[in-house]
Amino acid sequence: MLSRLDLRGGDADPRRVLAGPLEGDDAEALASVRAIIADVRDRGDAALRDLTERFDGVVVDDLAVPPAEVAAALDAVAADFRTALEYAAGEIRAYHDAQRGEELRLVRDGVELRELAVPVDRAGLYVPGGRAAYPSTVLMTAIPARIAGVGELALCVPPGTDGRVPTATLAAAALAGVDEVFRVGGAQAIAALAYGTGTIRPVDVIVGPGNRYVALAKREVAGVVGIESNAGPSEVVVVADASVPAQLVAADLIAQAEHGPDGAAVLVTWDDAVADAVDRAVDELVATSTRRDEIDGNLATGGRIVLVADADAAIDVANVIAPEHLELLTGDPERLLGRVRNAGAVFCGPWSPAAVGDYVAGVNHVLPTGRSARFASALRVDTFRKHVHVVRLDEGALARVAPYVEAIAAMEGLDAHAQSVTLRGARSTA
Repeated sequence: MLSRLDLRGGDADPRRVLAGPLEGDDAEALASVRAIIADVRDRGDAALRDLTERFDGVVVDDLAVPPAEVAAALDAVAADFRTALEYAAGEIRAYHDAQRGEELRLVRDGVELRELAVPVDRAGLYVPGGRAAYPSTVLMTAIPARIAGVGELALCVPPGTDGRVPTATLAAAALAGVDEVFRVGGAQAIAALAYGTGTIRPVDVIVGPGNRYVALAKREVAGVVGIESNAGPSEVVVVADASVPAQLVAADLIAQAEHGPDGAAVLVTWDDAVADAVDRAVDELVATSTRRDEIDGNLATGGRIVLVADADAAIDVANVIAPEHLELLTGDPERLLGRVRNAGAVFCGPWSPAAVGDYVAGVNHVLPTGRSARFASALRVDTFRKHVHVVRLDEGALARVAPYVEAIAAMEGLDAHAQSVTLRGARSTA
């Protein structure tokens, strides 16, 4: 049974009730992450091997997966899986290819402004492991990077108990054109990608989802490298009314809860009957799930039903939570969509479950979590590009704008700024 929170009282403030518990770091986890990062910076590959044995329970001598093993994986997987993987790759490529955009160029009175979209040289991709294999995340991270024009892609994946990276994950890496694969996971992988070790060369940007340790590690190295967002444990908020069967609502809550600990699965509704029916349906579906332990554990800490006065109040709650996935399972989702301010991705109507976005819709499933959707976006092509401004003036344009430059420079006391313009004016009249 999901815990319940009733916000239908007149003085109920969702910001006060919901935002507080979702904010703040786990001090113990943060201290552990900082110690791991320091160890990797100090000892490099030796630290990676020790930490892999400690956290993954496996001894890994060769941190890098041989390229031949990666290439062979695509032929080793089942035909139907390969077909699905290729379909997903095509949809993801089509959506992200549309994000290339035309080069910005503006010309006004002799002043030409351009913006160069320049890819980073080397990107680090993090794909979770342990509880499951995530070949879909390989596609979601590698394909936009390739479209952006990144020259080198390095992928880190936690090894399985046999010390190997799952064949399905390697198959996706081969399909997406990943250059290097390393059997390293957790905060230590993030540290290795950020600072480099003997085997792993440092990157410019690190992207990909992970557990709270991975998310905290990415925040710790942000500034040394770029990161896409706080992509941590999975979250879903489902806003639902009686127009959608309770079993479908429950299924979508469970789908995100099965990722494992520290996530959130929240139903927001203004109908008590819907709340009761979804609660029962969740219990029925969890009872037959193959990942019952993960789901039960996640729902125990992050499962909730929030009761509100009406549909508009439901969107207010969703905006406060700022979830990774937001589903609008209502009779008129388009009416509510215009009021959504904070969400990583929005799925509208009963035929658009978040699981489709996770795999084959084409949108990216690396999304902001932990309320960072208030200011962050889904991973996209621009995550891997820098925007460089280019300015060109002709002589007449400089003469026209010179008085403005000189006036502002004088006010700021930066005489050399003014002089750099004034001297050019003097030369042009000489």
